[in-house]
Amino acid sequence: MHFTTGGHHLNSMALLDILVYPDPRLRTRAEPVEHFDDALQRLIDDMAETMYAAPGIGLAATQVNVHQRLLVIDVSENQDALQVYINPVLIGSGELIESDEGCLSVPGAIVPVYRYPNIKVSALDRDGQPFEKEVSGLLAICLQHEVDHLDGKVFVDYLSQLKRDRIRKRLIREQRPTDLRSASSKEASAVS
Repeated sequence: MHFTTGGHHLNSMALLDILVYPDPRLRTRAEPVEHFDDALQRLIDDMAETMYAAPGIGLAATQVNVHQRLLVIDVSENQDALQVYINPVLIGSGELIESDEGCLSVPGAIVPVYRYPNIKVSALDRDGQPFEKEVSGLLAICLQHEVDHLDGKVFVDYLSQLKRDRIRKRLIREQRPTDLRSASSKEASAVS
């Protein structure tokens, strides 16, 4: 999930490449995490650094082409309260509310999405210890958004086909190499 914040960087970690919609790998359903080892700890740290550098408030492993049920979130004002959720399970409650969401995998798009205002989450922490808590507000919305990624869903799926197509076409156009874009605009100018 994307949210504009001040810069926050962690040391000695790697920035990961974030997949951009309509990359088909974003549709991959993540598998449960089974091994809590050094590689998982590095992945968590790298995901956190990537999220903070983007800048964002949430990042699912699916977005960095790792198809495990892992996400990191920090909705604190100073971005100094990293939360890790492994194999999360959500139960929503309350009447759905509309919230405007952005996404690091769908740059530049802010769209209205209906979410539960309150959720109960069961998950494992970075050490594999189970926990449960009830959350609301921005954290509840962010958790639902990131778990959608783990399920192979992108927030534009909540939009009409027309709006999805517009976003998809814009992002494909923006992902083309600069020299191809300038060649296309020169051709368009020559035809005009």
